[in-house]
Formats: sequence, C-alpha cells, structure tokens
Amino acid sequence: MKCWIMPIEDKIVAVKNDFPVSDDWEKKYEKIIEYGKKWPGLEDQFKTEDLKVKGCQSQVWIKAELGPDKKVYFKGDSDALIVRGLVAIALKVYSGEAPDVILKTEPVFLKEIGFDSGLSPSRSNGLYSMIKQIKYYATAFQYLLSK
Repeated sequence: MKCWIMPIEDKIVAVKNDFPVSDDWEKKYEKIIEYGKKWPGLEDQFKTEDLKVKGCQSQVWIKAELGPDKKVYFKGDSDALIVRGLVAIALKVYSGEAPDVILKTEPVFLKEIGFDSGLSPSRSNGLYSMIKQIKYYATAFQYLLSK
C-alpha cells in the first residue's frame, strides 16, 4: 500500500494540474490513459464480486483497508484502460485519508477538470459510482472507529 503523505487538498491540486485547462479531450484522454498504465492495479484474487463497484459499465473493483494509522487505503482496478485511469485518479486523491476527511471532501475537482461534461455518460456515471463506493467504505470505517 502506498502512503500518500500530502494533504488531500494538495493531492487534488496535483491531479488538477495534470490536466490541460483547455477543452482538448484528446489530451485529457491521453492523461487518463497514462494514469491507468502507471497504476499498480489490484491483485487478481481480489477481483471478486463483493469488491465490484455497482453502476459501472466496465468491471471495476475497489478494495479498502483501514491502516493502523486509522486512515483508509484503497486499491482498485478495471478491465478497461480508460476506466482504470479514472480509478487511479479517484484513489490517488482519497487513499491514505481518514474516514472523516474522505466523507467531507466532495469530488468537485472532477467537475473542475471537466469530467462531468467530457466523459461519456456511462463513464461519468461509473466514476461517480466509484466515488460513492469510496465514501461507503469511509462511512463503514468511521462507524468502526467510533465503537
């Protein structure tokens, strides 16, 4: 598990800075694919039905673990390269954060990059399903920590 030592705000800025400000979707897709190619993915034994994200047209799996530091660490993967890049972007931002930070950090940065208008509706819906799953894990871990 890779530990992100940057505050979540800095991770968001870093992701936003990776994408061209223009509406050049060819360049944005190239960057998403680059994220997907560099992403370590998820071991095959974890690509199970219970870790599959519902609402994605492609197959997407997200695994979450609560670390001894009480932060949530995510691993994820997809069978489609562009979607794998979207998984990488979402998990780069939210992994290594405390559950309460995950829950209060809305994915506004995705809209600011232009993903809500530039991605196909099915990819956009899938991306927001991933965010929903990330927040679901954070809610469960926050509850666990409150016990």
